[in-house]
Amino acid sequence: MNLQGLDPVILLPAFAAGILVVATHVPLGQQVLNRGIIFIDLAVAQIAGLGVLFANTMNWHDHGLAVQMTAFGAALMGAIALYLCERRWPDVQEAVIGSSFVLAASAGILLLANNPHAGEHLKDLLVGQILWVDFRQLLPVAVLYGVILSLWFGLPKARQSLLFYILFALTITASVQLVGIYLVFASLIIPSLATRRLDRGALIAGYALGLSAYGVGLIVSAILDLPAGAVIVWTLAALAIFAAWAAQRRRVTQH
Repeated sequence: MNLQGLDPVILLPAFAAGILVVATHVPLGQQVLNRGIIFIDLAVAQIAGLGVLFANTMNWHDHGLAVQMTAFGAALMGAIALYLCERRWPDVQEAVIGSSFVLAASAGILLLANNPHAGEHLKDLLVGQILWVDFRQLLPVAVLYGVILSLWFGLPKARQSLLFYILFALTITASVQLVGIYLVFASLIIPSLATRRLDRGALIAGYALGLSAYGVGLIVSAILDLPAGAVIVWTLAALAIFAAWAAQRRRVTQH
């Protein structure tokens, strides 16, 4: 146990990153769940990650804008391709999404085949480095997410069109570089899955669940000196199971 790990200089920016991720991922995750395209976030996140790996392979890592544009370009092309596949072959959309994820993941491994730091790059991509973020890094993400949320809630039709895939690609690209692929998927799906049966207040309940998980997960990871991303994923799952159990007990009591 390491109480010295509870350093607000490290934990506050990390929690702020969690707030930004939860703010966008819960409503997006609800839409993903409703449309039955559960693994699109994994596929698009992996494609965005492939863009990051390609930028690193080209030694662009010292040029943040080049990395961002490469990652977004890859995610956008992947998202548009999945949108076209959904319109052309809706009956096999999940299979196409799964295949896209495997292809992007395999391409990433090929890119890193001769890289001596391949294991480190893959770990950062999957688990993320949320404890290393700072407020300066979060500012442009906050602006981007503000625009995305404004379009999401201001233009409901965007949720059923190509614009959904574009907003999704933008969100996932930024999130992957903040928290990693695993936490992106967990933040999108687990809160929405836990609150799917709520008639009212599902969005607020999803927000509460996600923020609680990030807060508790960061504290636990700091005290136990464990990887923050992995701990937050498990905290999300544990709180989701408890929330679903509590909701079920409430329904039984009411009847």
